[in-house]
Amino acid sequence: MKKWITAGILAWGINTYAQDVPKVLKTTFTPEVLQQKITATNGNKTTVAAILKEHQGKVLVIDFWASWCGDCIKALPGTHELKDKNPDVDFVYFSLDRAEDKWKKGIEKFNIESGENYWFDEGWKNTFNNYIDLNWIPRFLIVDQKGKIAKYYAITPDDPAIQKTIDSLLKKS
Repeated sequence: MKKWITAGILAWGINTYAQDVPKVLKTTFTPEVLQQKITATNGNKTTVAAILKEHQGKVLVIDFWASWCGDCIKALPGTHELKDKNPDVDFVYFSLDRAEDKWKKGIEKFNIESGENYWFDEGWKNTFNNYIDLNWIPRFLIVDQKGKIAKYYAITPDDPAIQKTIDSLLKKS
């Protein structure tokens, strides 16, 4: 009986807190959300707008992750594979770690030093993450060469829609 109760509670928890696909899949960022501050590994603060501007003209994959997130860690080898398969695509990692030291240790421990890494030191709930309906991680967002959202919602790097979106954007350039 205890097993059935435990299984029921677990199923309820997964369904209650699992990623829900947002009802509206946004294709642009507002000026307000682009001003969201985020911290680089060197400690300097920048804005999401500045990061997107650095990658303008390139396809950009943003990987939302945290070192405490088991699903994120399981997805990282797939992210590395996706990155290796797409050398003309830029990858940026946005961390939702709770502490800067945990974030930096995670970068080293999980071998994501070869990408650009940023940390939301304001925490999970901020203007940018609220705007993109971030309700779970990992989460992947693809930004096109002009800074528009090309793929709003993906939860694994091996989602075929990610590669399909990348291929489509690279053909246009």
